Amino acid sequence: MAEEKKQEEAELVEAETAETQATDNETEEIDIPEVSEVEELTSKFNEMEDKFLRARAEIANMSNRNKNEREQLVRYRSQDLGKKLLPAIDNLERALATEVTDDQGTSLKKGVEMVLESLTVALKEEGITEIQAEGEAFDPNLHQAVQTVPAEDDVKPETIVNVLQKGYQLHDRVLRPAMVIVAQ
Repeated sequence: MAEEKKQEEAELVEAETAETQATDNETEEIDIPEVSEVEELTSKFNEMEDKFLRARAEIANMSNRNKNEREQLVRYRSQDLGKKLLPAIDNLERALATEVTDDQGTSLKKGVEMVLESLTVALKEEGITEIQAEGEAFDPNLHQAVQTVPAEDDVKPETIVNVLQKGYQLHDRVLRPAMVIVAQ
């Protein structure tokens, strides 16, 4: 009986040892997946946070881009209309350049002057202005040289001596460059 008791105690100790080892092994197995799972979740979190920050930055950029485009559209909304009206203004100015001898022609010329003045005021209100050219230094961004003449004593080289066709700009954008003759 003493031997049986010793044997039972030995078996019990052996079973407890095996159970402890199994528990230790399970703990190790559980700890390893938990650590890698935490690392994996942390990695996913960092990746998602990075994607979120990039998306937020992209949305901010799109918002700024749209705002700038809207401002440009408002600022230059008169561009196409202005370009279409410039030939009519040129024709009105040519009509005013003709000599009139009778009263009917004079009153007609006065009406053309009034129409031209109205168009000029409307264009100025929209930001369309004439490009100053005659007597100014030649600027290839604003002027188109169609002819050059030798510079005389009282005229500096690269100075505009004659304007063949007026140029116009909308704020800082050239609608049509002035066609000019430049002294060389």
